[in-house]
Amino acid sequence: MAYIKSKDNEKFKTIKSLLASKKRYKEQKYLAEGLRTVELALEHGADIDMVILREGTEFNLDLEDHKVHTLSRDLFDQVSDTENSQGIMAVVKMMNLSSDDFDPARHKRVLILDRLQDPGNVGTIIRTADAMGFDLICMTKGCVDVYNPKVVRSAMGSSFYMELLIESQEAILSILKGAGLQIVSSSLDTDNYYDEITYADRCALVLGNEANGINDFWVENSDLLVKIPMYGKAESFNVAISGALLMSKMIKRENK
Repeated sequence: MAYIKSKDNEKFKTIKSLLASKKRYKEQKYLAEGLRTVELALEHGADIDMVILREGTEFNLDLEDHKVHTLSRDLFDQVSDTENSQGIMAVVKMMNLSSDDFDPARHKRVLILDRLQDPGNVGTIIRTADAMGFDLICMTKGCVDVYNPKVVRSAMGSSFYMELLIESQEAILSILKGAGLQIVSSSLDTDNYYDEITYADRCALVLGNEANGINDFWVENSDLLVKIPMYGKAESFNVAISGALLMSKMIKRENK
């Protein structure tokens, strides 16, 4: 176990650099902080590059097969993304798909996130898509970084094995259309209520930006627009709540 106390240490510099999205993608690694998050990374066989502990912390984890580095309290606080850190994080290697990895036989239920910005929403949606049995999550360029520490924490382990594809909206559309998936978008500008529709067995659901909804590109290229009925005075649902309702209905269609 290596102990690091100098900010000039090269290993520390690498760890700290992963707080920046650009550096994460250059290194193809990201930070996953918190005891439960690290436990889930170990449980699900994530490709862990190293485990980082804060000086003075101990955990009942089997870390024998992993490189463990202890940072001084000051250095750990510099890389921690939480106010009350538990004193443990892991550096995990990314597992991104490319367009060529799309498999129509395996990717039958696809979720598309169109320029979502809130890390908590995105993490919750990833976790929900996992729970609902979706096969692939596509992130359009302009979304918050899926490896943002807050996204990883909110996903509660689902980030470690859910298949992710980060591409332009044009590339994603081409892949899905080529595979014959029905594209369904959540929109207020329709008379189709989500719970009155029969969905195709192979379909893709588009969820739009928190402030502006789905952009015109997806509206124009969708096979079906649906909305969720609202009976109170609120103007809209939170996108994570909308996604949960829509995914639940679509998965029920396939399980009938």
